[in-house]
Amino acid sequence: MNRVEGVILDWAGTAVDFGCFAPVNVFIDIFKNAGIEVTMEEARVPMGMLKIDHIRAMLSMPRLAALWEGKFGRVFNEQDVETLYAEFEPALLVSLSEYTDPIPGVIETVQEIRNQGLKIGSTTGYTQTMMDVVVPNAMKKGYCPDFYITPDGTNSLGRPYPYMIYRNMEVLKLSASWKVVKVGDTTSDIKEAINAGVWSVGVIIGSSEMGLSLAEFNALSEADQEKAIAKTEQSFLRNGADFTIQTMSELPQIIERINHLISEGKRPSAR
Repeated sequence: MNRVEGVILDWAGTAVDFGCFAPVNVFIDIFKNAGIEVTMEEARVPMGMLKIDHIRAMLSMPRLAALWEGKFGRVFNEQDVETLYAEFEPALLVSLSEYTDPIPGVIETVQEIRNQGLKIGSTTGYTQTMMDVVVPNAMKKGYCPDFYITPDGTNSLGRPYPYMIYRNMEVLKLSASWKVVKVGDTTSDIKEAINAGVWSVGVIIGSSEMGLSLAEFNALSEADQEKAIAKTEQSFLRNGADFTIQTMSELPQIIERINHLISEGKRPSAR
């Protein structure tokens, strides 16, 4: 059957935790404790990666690398990455359960596409220990995909590697990459989809890429909301997304569009 068989959703910023705030504040805090002031924007750039890879990516940013060298008199090393991560994980686990509310529209959309016979998979930048907090809390609130996997299940090869998507395909028995849609809220999600050869969809409102809480977004004027949406959309498209949606409620329409493209012999764009 030449149509979409499964949808793979990211977790924080896509399915739960509007704005993906749980990890951001902790990244800022652990760097501050080391004497390095990082901006919210810098903390968000690698979002979606396995969290130790995220720390490594932050330390590799030219401005932060220079600050680190200025403070410690040497370039950062792997021990520094591990020291920061050892502080990050317990700090995140303390607050993580507070950031497990499903994003508005997600539960209804998942039910709608399930009713059409699609499987719901998921990937994440969180570790298994973190997901042991997130999954049961999200389930109590009504969100439960058919399968989830963390980079712990793929030898720590998280995004942008495609292996978590491949594991979803294997377990959910999805027959071809071009019958799979990956939905995420970061450029890491888009790159993961591209590398796996699946259709990539960036979700804008509530995304880490936009970086606003629900209250902050609602407080913007209509014109400023449109600017924030356009800026986020451009970032996703520039990084190779096949489609963007403002909210998850638009996903069923996108799946219909993809089904139409598949029936015409189209495949995820070679980028």
